[in-house]
Amino acid sequence: MARLLSETDIGILKTVAPECEGYLCSGSGMAYRSILPPLANHYAKDAQDFLRRIKLLSRYDLEYLVRLILSGEESLGCVPFEYIELFIENVSERLGEEMAAQVRNSYNNSECPD
Repeated sequence: MARLLSETDIGILKTVAPECEGYLCSGSGMAYRSILPPLANHYAKDAQDFLRRIKLLSRYDLEYLVRLILSGEESLGCVPFEYIELFIENVSERLGEEMAAQVRNSYNNSECPD
């Protein structure tokens, strides 16, 4: 489900990717509709850098992001598997295994938009 980034979304994106100056995908030229795909595909240098950036999120922001994932508003389909595994581990450590299992299920049921 595509969405327009809210002020909260932009704040989270700025936390994890402070170098972000615009909100357009360099590949498609379309506006970002989620946080994790651009973080993974445009800003993080590798999976460990992605995890380092995710760990910058407050518990509140991580919970907000997980709520978006579970509602289908945050896309996971274009996030590389290795990256999402690290994200799920972080969710498990900070928010619990049940929440991590729900995120994993959302990822398994997602697909990258065309």
